[in-house]
Amino acid sequence: MTVTIRPATCDDLPLIASLIRELAEYERLSHVVRFDEGELGEHLFGPRPAAEALIGEHGGRAMGFALFFPTFSTFEGKPGIWLEDLFVRPDARGAGLGKALLLHVARLAVKRGCARFEWSVLDWNEPALGFYRSLGAQMQEDWRIMRADGDALARLAAGT
Repeated sequence: MTVTIRPATCDDLPLIASLIRELAEYERLSHVVRFDEGELGEHLFGPRPAAEALIGEHGGRAMGFALFFPTFSTFEGKPGIWLEDLFVRPDARGAGLGKALLLHVARLAVKRGCARFEWSVLDWNEPALGFYRSLGAQMQEDWRIMRADGDALARLAAGT
């Protein structure tokens, strides 16, 4: 069966929403999914898109996606790409779809003159860690992701 990668369109919004929920279930994070599909569509396909998405098809069926957005490195003085989500449905794993999605984003990074292509991975996700390492990705052991969201973000913004 063939693997194809294509840019997502606004018609793919229900599919993207479903894939995000499937990813959250796989990552044991369904309890933190709270997006509004309309707002998600605005941020992906509105006048000022905040992110881009690719749809991965296997045998003519949508079986995965990659969602990414631009970053910037002050040390490099160049843009980068942050891969927020990469997900392939279980029955399509091992067919090369995840690799094809990752390579597509990497090629976009090179084409756009990016210095970096980065993403995070859950520490327990050994299949993903092994997959990324097999492609030459390196764990950044000395960096930790910090987050302020919800009430903590509101308090931070208010200076309290």
